[in-house]
Amino acid sequence: MRRVVVTGIGAVTPVGLTAKESFENACKGINGIDRITRFDASNFTVQIAGEVKGFDPLKYVVKKDLKKIDLFSLYAIAATEEALSNSGLDLNREEPFRVGVSIGSGIGGLATIEKYNEALLRRGQKGISPFFIPVAVINMAAGNVAIKFKIKGPNFSDVTACATGTHSIGLAARCIAYGDADVMICGGTESTITPLAVGGFANMKALSTRNDEPQKASRPFDRDRDGFIIGEGAGVLILEEYEHAKKRGADILAEFAGFGMSDDAYHFTAPDPEGEGAIHAMKMALEDAKIKPDEVDYLNAHGTSTQYNDVIETKAIKKVFGDYAYKLTISSTKSVTGHLLGAAGGVEAVFSILAIREGVVPPTMNLDNPDEECDLFYTPNEAIEKEISVAMSNSFGFGGTNAVLIFKKI
Repeated sequence: MRRVVVTGIGAVTPVGLTAKESFENACKGINGIDRITRFDASNFTVQIAGEVKGFDPLKYVVKKDLKKIDLFSLYAIAATEEALSNSGLDLNREEPFRVGVSIGSGIGGLATIEKYNEALLRRGQKGISPFFIPVAVINMAAGNVAIKFKIKGPNFSDVTACATGTHSIGLAARCIAYGDADVMICGGTESTITPLAVGGFANMKALSTRNDEPQKASRPFDRDRDGFIIGEGAGVLILEEYEHAKKRGADILAEFAGFGMSDDAYHFTAPDPEGEGAIHAMKMALEDAKIKPDEVDYLNAHGTSTQYNDVIETKAIKKVFGDYAYKLTISSTKSVTGHLLGAAGGVEAVFSILAIREGVVPPTMNLDNPDEECDLFYTPNEAIEKEISVAMSNSFGFGGTNAVLIFKKI
């Protein structure tokens, strides 16, 4: 099996328009959650979200092409452009069929779907643009990245709800490990701060209704948590086969060490009460990485700020790590970004790599009154400096799907 390393990272998040800015702001506890501006939410029970601020689509496409591309695809392009620049990879020198793309989305072009549904109701069939389908379908994030950067290798889009970005990275690494590609651009992207998405999640009672205190609304592992905050953005990695990266003199940020996945087979939204699926995915990742539990220095938790996830994830961590769980440094960066759904795993992989690179653990903000059942060290409210050799990142999604990544210093 071929070794896989990370040579580039890119991100667009509610706390920054680049990976570096996003990570630094997360470490400072700067919060990206605020009142919704994307649409009039005044009559909604939930009026807050983690919106990307200051993003300029015209940096990535010409104006006439905006009608042909949804925002979730634009975020993927922006994060990819940064990751490629960060990697120093010259695609003109690469065999195009040896470079691939694995960028998924949990929901895809929902804003486009809503837009043309309204047009259909107003004007009938003639109100539907011929661009509607290719703009909205989920694989167009990966497709648009491939088209823009002339990438002809494996191209696919994983769709596993909130585990999408993590699965996309893990499966991309296997493309390299098994020899299908030498380079993979991978991660997750999402932009679904729309009336239908916010209304749907709100009616599930999944979202926080702390509308008057948006920056205190996302509070993973805190006893006063009342739901997650919907967010948006993208997180993208450049993975390379180790010898390929070494030969071109790349600055290797970390090694991709392990990947585990499973399913709870329990309920279509609620996690298994005993965390069996999460436990198995974490154990699989450790086995794949050939790493012992007590060698993990940092865990970026799924940490959604929901009643079920936080307690069950804590229980799962204890079962995997045993007594060492109480020495493990854990945090949930969703406390400042909100939950980026299909993009969450991509962004949190970026943060995990930067934690290794910078020797800093970002905090779990708003952790003021820890839940008695969430009694591990979640890095409350302040970042800490720490030598990190191994980092784990957890993602769990609707349908019971679980995915876990491990990165290590090289």
